[in-house]
This record gives sequence, structure tokens and C-alpha cells, in this order.
Amino acid sequence: MILLCPDLHDLLLANSRRREADHVPAVRFFNPLGAGTWLATELDEDGDTLFGLADPGFGCPELGSFSLSELQSIRLPFGMTIERDLLFTGKHPISAYAEAARIAGSIPGGERILRGAADGQRCDQPSPKVGEEEG
Repeated sequence: MILLCPDLHDLLLANSRRREADHVPAVRFFNPLGAGTWLATELDEDGDTLFGLADPGFGCPELGSFSLSELQSIRLPFGMTIERDLLFTGKHPISAYAEAARIAGSIPGGERILRGAADGQRCDQPSPKVGEEEG
């Protein structure tokens, strides 16, 4: 799979020209066989250095730069590779994803926190069971 289509490439480059902004992630990459997840907001002029939130799956997601060519070079069992989430649409600035991921210990866990917050749920309370009323 091509990890960056031309439209995403152009959007990430445009974002990199406005570094002072708290951009919404434009693309999400993931390991289909593991816990690795990467959210990218910017692409440097070199066409390889991405900026965003990186979570290789060790419980320590962090903001910083990572390499597109390194993601593309990862070979997983069964001939699998790192994939681009074709259904991903960023809804929050990267700072919100970073804070939620820090609290949860992973980007996917942080995404669950953000979804719950958007739905009006408190992240420290369990969701009500079907048939129960919220109090």
C-alpha cells in the first residue's frame, strides 16, 4: 500500500509551512498485527520526515518526528506491512490526541477517551448498560 497519496502529501507539506498551528492529524498509520500507531500532521520538505504522535506500541506515545521511509520499510509476518487507515478522519488537534494518549498509555486508548468525551461521557465512569438510565 502507498502510505501517502498525493492529496495527503500536499496537505502535510502545507501544514509544515504553518508550524505554529496545532494541526488536526491528516493521516493515521497502524501495524495490522500489533499495537503500533502513528498520527501525522506535517511533512518536511525532504518528503520523508513526518511530525506527529508516534506510538510504537510500548506504552509511551510521544510527539515528535518519524520517518515515512522507515514506516514503509517495516516488514511484518505473512508479508504484511504498516498500513494507512483509509477511514481515519482527524477530529481534534494533535495536542488533544497527545494528552489523551498520555493518559491512556496508547494512541488507540486515547482515541477511545476522545470519542467518549465527544459523546458526553466522563472517561472515569463506565458507560451505562443497555436499558439503564444515566443518573
